[in-house]
Amino acid sequence: MTDQFLPVFFQILIATGFAVVALTLSVVLGKSAKRNATKDTPYECGMVPIGDGAPRFSIKFYLVAMLFVIFDIEVVFMYPWAVQFRDLVAGGNVVPLISMASFAGVLGFAYVYALRKGALTWK
Repeated sequence: MTDQFLPVFFQILIATGFAVVALTLSVVLGKSAKRNATKDTPYECGMVPIGDGAPRFSIKFYLVAMLFVIFDIEVVFMYPWAVQFRDLVAGGNVVPLISMASFAGVLGFAYVYALRKGALTWK
């Protein structure tokens, strides 16, 4: 069993050794840069940076973004079901239709809940 994994272990050993040697040589042989206040400021297309680096966003933005991702993922789950729907109910089986109706019902309930909580209102 170990005969099969021996080449993998050698590959891991060689890759780790190369990384360690390359990093060690760069520290030993490389020049260390001199730091000053001008070089430590962020580069802003030649302009002197003014203000904070990241503007503050309202929590509503993140809430709407999360709701979009959640409902988008749910649509991804519905797509394969819609593609296979004809084959699923070909034998007169209504279980796939009931399962998707319950899934869509939960989505509708979540959407109404988000609307009532005011998650999608912008002020």
